[in-house]
Amino acid sequence: MHLNQTAKVLAFVASLCVGGYNIIGQNLAAIGKERPLKISGGASLSQIVYSASGIQSRRAPYTYYGSGNINFSFYGWNVPLSFAFSNLNTTFQQPFNQYSVHPTYKWVTGHFGYISMSYSPYTVSGHIFLGAAIDLAPEGKFKFSALYGRFMKAVQPDTLAANPPLAAFRQMGYGFKASYGSNGDNVDLIVFHAKDDVNSIRYVPEKDDILPQENLVMSIAAGKTLFKNFLLKAEFATSAMARDIRAPEGERVTNMLSPVAFLYTPRISSSYYHALKSSFAYQGNGYTVGVGYERVDPQYRTLGAYYFNNDLENITANAATAILKGKVNFAVNIGTQRDNLDQSKVSTMKRVVGSANIGYVPSQRLNFALSYSSFQTYTNIRSQFININQLTPYDNLDTLRYTQLSQNATLTTMYVLRQNKEKRQSINMNLTYQGAADKQGGIPQNSGLKFYNANIAYSMSLVPQNMTVSVSFNGTASRSVQSNTATFGPTIAVSRAFFDKKFRVTASSSANKSYADSMLLTTITNGRLTGSYIIQKKHNLNLSLVVVDRHNNVVGGAQSFTEFTGTLGYSYSFGR
Repeated sequence: MHLNQTAKVLAFVASLCVGGYNIIGQNLAAIGKERPLKISGGASLSQIVYSASGIQSRRAPYTYYGSGNINFSFYGWNVPLSFAFSNLNTTFQQPFNQYSVHPTYKWVTGHFGYISMSYSPYTVSGHIFLGAAIDLAPEGKFKFSALYGRFMKAVQPDTLAANPPLAAFRQMGYGFKASYGSNGDNVDLIVFHAKDDVNSIRYVPEKDDILPQENLVMSIAAGKTLFKNFLLKAEFATSAMARDIRAPEGERVTNMLSPVAFLYTPRISSSYYHALKSSFAYQGNGYTVGVGYERVDPQYRTLGAYYFNNDLENITANAATAILKGKVNFAVNIGTQRDNLDQSKVSTMKRVVGSANIGYVPSQRLNFALSYSSFQTYTNIRSQFININQLTPYDNLDTLRYTQLSQNATLTTMYVLRQNKEKRQSINMNLTYQGAADKQGGIPQNSGLKFYNANIAYSMSLVPQNMTVSVSFNGTASRSVQSNTATFGPTIAVSRAFFDKKFRVTASSSANKSYADSMLLTTITNGRLTGSYIIQKKHNLNLSLVVVDRHNNVVGGAQSFTEFTGTLGYSYSFGR
């Protein structure tokens, strides 16, 4: 047998018999056309020295740290290994706990081992299982996917252990997704079924509320383009959940699941839930508008996902446009959300979210960007006892209505002073505001907070010298009922590259003062020097020296101190 044929046979056998490797995307069509084995990886070693004056040392005076990784690739079959060591601890990681293989041949892709699939948020969404799946994507209008495997491993109950693990049934599941798409129109049909094996553990631990379940989910999604400008999308899903498959059988319910009802056994413990998501958008000449609606029944759940948000109704609207030949762009979004759809909870929460973004580019040298968002949460707590016991309209203000408001606004601008082959100069400015406030019973509370941040920076690049100089000033302030604080100060940095940009040195320094209620608390000054040198693209040497000096201006406050940290590192990479 020729060497080329031997390599093909070995690759095929390995793809079938793999057990214990993390494997990513094998293209079987590449067998015999590329180098069979590729090895890549790297290693690094760092040494850190530290000293402190005025306070107790917060780390060891000397630390070394090394790490490395190596990856063996056989026709895309990857086996990565990594290690790390230091004078504090040593670790080694290998990928043999979970494995997967994803061979591809033309329009067929297989998935074997520990894998996850995502069909839609209401059916199968990222749950890891041990099994197999396939994706068929031939040229044309139809596509198909299917999966089968173990979604939960059986965990035996152990009442004698000091910290007994939470018992679990072995859970098997299967599903498929069939899709049709043509000229912007599409239809997706998804079916997923999962069931616990009641005989997979010795007994059912009733006190842990662990019951064997069965779940059948069906989803239909569609998208339609109308008159080239209208786009309509919708997905409707129904989930049947049997809380205890040991319960007696119940009557079959006529709903969307009826065509696949033979896959599921209805019981008196069964419940049926629905989820709907739709959107409508219109794209005109230079603008778009759209609305969206989502409703998920309380307790809606699928065993194809780890966690699911339910009991919610969302209504959203959005619009975007560009005017003045694209120099001005404007976008706005607004939405509401509420829960307690079946009125079974004592409290009802409503949220209102809105945002707006404006971008203005009057020239190639100047641009502005302004964004604003507002978040409002309204909670109403009602019970029959409140109505019975209330004597005046002012009773129970802390439990009836609670409103939380938050606002965010950001302004960013940049102006290019000069830009040519010799020099580039620019000024950047950022202003940020954040505010939060509370109301109870319509009465403002003394718990609001306002935060301000301002940053202005000047940068100059000398292109022939490979040199950059920047100067900036940053300030922050917060206002609350308890106190007002502020921190501000300048920063300067110089960076230059030498030897065809293989060696780069950067020096920077900053000084910041912190105030509380107009009283100077601390002054912090730091200096930083860093350098890196690249040798033959594979070797890298780097050095970092940092000094921080903190001076306390309040008698009886925190100690003043000075810290120094130096880091010398080396890294090497190969096979890339």
